[in-house]
Amino acid sequence: MDLHLPYDPPNPDPRLAGSRLTVDLDALRHNYRVLSAQAGGARVAGVVKADAYGLGIEMVAPVLWAEGCRIFFVALPEEGVALRRVLPEAWIFVLAGLFEVGSAEAYREWGLMPVLNSTTEIALWEAHGWDGEMPRPCAIHVDTGMNRLGLTLEEAVSLAADNALTRALTPSLILSHLACADDPGHLLNRRQLESFQEVARLFPEADSSLSNSAGTFLGREFGFDLVRPGIALYGGRPVAQGSNPMRCVARFEARIVQLRRVPAGESVSYGASVSLGRDTLVAVAAVGYADGYLRSSSGRGVPLRRALPRGGEGFVHGARVPVLGRVTMDLTMFDVTDLGDAVAIGDWIELFGPNISVDEAATAAGTIAYEMLTSLGRRSDRHYPGSEPADG
Repeated sequence: MDLHLPYDPPNPDPRLAGSRLTVDLDALRHNYRVLSAQAGGARVAGVVKADAYGLGIEMVAPVLWAEGCRIFFVALPEEGVALRRVLPEAWIFVLAGLFEVGSAEAYREWGLMPVLNSTTEIALWEAHGWDGEMPRPCAIHVDTGMNRLGLTLEEAVSLAADNALTRALTPSLILSHLACADDPGHLLNRRQLESFQEVARLFPEADSSLSNSAGTFLGREFGFDLVRPGIALYGGRPVAQGSNPMRCVARFEARIVQLRRVPAGESVSYGASVSLGRDTLVAVAAVGYADGYLRSSSGRGVPLRRALPRGGEGFVHGARVPVLGRVTMDLTMFDVTDLGDAVAIGDWIELFGPNISVDEAATAAGTIAYEMLTSLGRRSDRHYPGSEPADG
């Protein structure tokens, strides 16, 4: 079966690109090792859906494989096909996407394992998920309190009883998903844990998995056989409070294409939403919401600023500089007045990275690190330092 994969444009010429994304693969390796140590004996899968959270599955997945990761999760079958082309021997689970009979055929052809989320999907896989007389492996998702995908507890009990007789399914993994793990004190965490312990006992021959990135830090009892970190691999904060134990993986920067001196009283960007209170040196950077720098990062002129007055910032020549006015499709303006002549056309402004964390940039945009990373476009020149692992 020939799946029509999304168009993947070539990396832009670095001489011509207005923005650049640097993905530190050594930091990715470090984060996988931190999570492996934190998992307390549970295996650590790699969640590489949405093109490895926007950072490039073709570069990220082999690094995780070299670190010993053998189990991967993607969101949709096409992502699974793309990953299979990179890692021929990996175990690949697809979290959603057993849509029809044709989907089942693609799963068989590409060696993908569906995560079955409903009785409808179970019936489809029971009918079409076979290799000759042997049912192909799958995962069963049971909802324990998030109320998004998954069987109810009652459906799980019924399935376990039925499958003990029919053996129509070969579940290799039972999983659920924590809703509030980034808040360690939330009461739902304990309720979900206790519910999932009941579920795991129904399928003693299958491995069990409950924890996402944040869940990996809730304690060993949440680890079961397998943890499924995503955002923490890529440097995002796994829990809301305390310091971030993960290293920064992604650095997003934009090139300054113009410097202009604007007198006090003038306005900047669409809507004239910001009126300058002083003579201002404005740096115009070649990045906008078409590149994944969200419009909600605007300094003024968007509804979010009524609730969260402070907008996005950049970092250049050792200093933070605020976004002026609205972020536009291709350009964003920054106030670099206090840096004076230190700033020049061609300089790079960090939008997030080691000096402004992706979580901090996300907060200024009224969102989360997940959205910041997965919104990154393909117009940026991409670099992958650390593509060759260091000795030892």
